[in-house]
Amino acid sequence: MRNRFILSPSFTDETIPKLKLLAKSNWFINKPLLPNGDKQLRMSKIHKKIADFVSEAIYKGERPVSIAGDCCTAIGVLSGLQRAGINPILIWFDAHGDFDTWETTPSGFIGGMPLAMIVGKGEQTMPIAVGLKPLREDHVILTDARDLDSGERELLAKSEVIHITKTEVLLDYLFPDNPIYVHFDTDVVSLKESPAQNYPAQGGPSSVIMHSVFRRLAQSGQVIAVSLSSWNPELDNDGKSEKVSMSLLHTLVDYTKN
Repeated sequence: MRNRFILSPSFTDETIPKLKLLAKSNWFINKPLLPNGDKQLRMSKIHKKIADFVSEAIYKGERPVSIAGDCCTAIGVLSGLQRAGINPILIWFDAHGDFDTWETTPSGFIGGMPLAMIVGKGEQTMPIAVGLKPLREDHVILTDARDLDSGERELLAKSEVIHITKTEVLLDYLFPDNPIYVHFDTDVVSLKESPAQNYPAQGGPSSVIMHSVFRRLAQSGQVIAVSLSSWNPELDNDGKSEKVSMSLLHTLVDYTKN
């Protein structure tokens, strides 16, 4: 399947100039003019462009690959898939749960809430802005989410989201026969290998394990869309995190069985 890339060089509603350096000549750069004022409305402008891009790519028989600085952009990807009539299984690779709501968050960070939003919990301003319908909780596989806030942990435990704490379990996991949308937050990888993260969490799977899991997903032929939430380029002085993360991405979207 031909990949189509969209790069949103932003973290929530703030520009990340260095992230734009990743772009190849045929990538779409998503940098809409943002209105002044409300943060979520500004972010939704970015998400709407992603949703448009994703639905267009699917209609053309291509696989959309979204790269951005935060996980909230997954709202736009999923909205675009729904517009194209796709009801995917969502596999969410992240060191964090992203399952906070305003009632559980200790920090008030909107970037810690998108997965909860996607299944219809908590704040719904951004999902509504792009026409996203809540995804069934049992259609979500979260791995490894090793760093959870206490209230978030409780909310997740009460949900039907499938929480797999050891990423290598996915090597033998029996996936439903649905299209798969993979969201890859690069902070899921061990800090020893990908240290340039805004919210570092000790532990995590090695890149060797991640490559094996991504090869298995690629071989399944079910991966219909991919999004990547990036490392912090400002912290990546030696380029190590970029190299590891982009290598993993290419395993997922370019790997073919010999």
